[in-house]
Amino acid sequence: MRVTEGGVELEVPGEQTEGVEESVFYNPRQELNRDLTIATLRAFREREPSARRYLDAMTASGVRGLRAAVDGWDVTCCDREPDAIELARSNLERAGFDLGHDAEVVHRNANALMHDAVFDVIDLDPYGTPMPFADAAFARCRHLVCVTATDTAPLCGAHFKSGMRSYGAVPRNTEYHTEMGIRTLLSALARSAARFDVGVTPILSYTKSHYVRTFLELGRKPTAADATLEELGFLVHCEDCLYREHAFGLVPSSDLPRQRCPNCEGDRLLVAGPLWLGSMQDRAFVADVRDRIPDAFETADEGRALLSALEDELETPTHYDQHKLCKNWGLSANAMADFLADLEAAGFRTSPAHYSGTAFKTDADVGEILEATEAGLG
Repeated sequence: MRVTEGGVELEVPGEQTEGVEESVFYNPRQELNRDLTIATLRAFREREPSARRYLDAMTASGVRGLRAAVDGWDVTCCDREPDAIELARSNLERAGFDLGHDAEVVHRNANALMHDAVFDVIDLDPYGTPMPFADAAFARCRHLVCVTATDTAPLCGAHFKSGMRSYGAVPRNTEYHTEMGIRTLLSALARSAARFDVGVTPILSYTKSHYVRTFLELGRKPTAADATLEELGFLVHCEDCLYREHAFGLVPSSDLPRQRCPNCEGDRLLVAGPLWLGSMQDRAFVADVRDRIPDAFETADEGRALLSALEDELETPTHYDQHKLCKNWGLSANAMADFLADLEAAGFRTSPAHYSGTAFKTDADVGEILEATEAGLG
């Protein structure tokens, strides 16, 4: 069937029929992901003018690569599925691209291609975990690696052993499990890059429904890799009172893990890590990306709102859920704006978090949050 996305017309697989899935996958729910990718590529091209070669490593219908090509990138679309290659070629030719000159479509395993060629930007958007492709991407990419992970249950700690196997870390299924997922992914990617003396700087990261998305600017020198590893560390979480704290380092410090929670003296403590504890955004870059979303994009309003939230979000390593806290305390949850105003009146910084309407970030600990909330309630 024909669809139009981002002002580009293309042919995509029909919907599931007679109980049989099409062999080439097109997900209309990922339009926001692709719209934000195009806006990010536009902003990054201004940041790094030498960046021209873009690899759509798992191209499927070719929609992501086609949209990048229309936007002026020297695009390579890769897939190991013959039907995907045929469809991607057809879509590029229909759009007027001369294959072999303006763009190329390669029928090959993405890892093999990445080891044989160098790209300025590599986009990994596999089904499930991206980690089997991470080493090749960091070994051969010059400037920017874009990554989508759709295996959110392992990332967030809900499928605990699967998360440990895929990401080489201990994730925990807490009320901030969505942020746990982003930080687990970033940690694994940072450690993969460091093996090639490559440092990564997350310049835009978010989670949306069933996936995590991050854009990593690369520094190809050992000192950059060393600096990246310094952003990793561990979290300790109390299952009783929801207190949490963190410490940097690839091994827990002498103070962590604790035997008892310093807030409630409980002993039900979870340890997670190594996780990425540093910043997940470049605020100025996020603002630039937001300004490059055209009104013609169907997801323009949603994308701008998300990026505005990311720009304003505090950089603390976890977020709190207001309803979870209030339930734990036996209190009724008031309006979020009033809840955060009480914290700010007590001298703490706050911001809504993009993960949900009840998520917020603050530099107050859980005891200080309770004290400010009780004071606000009178």
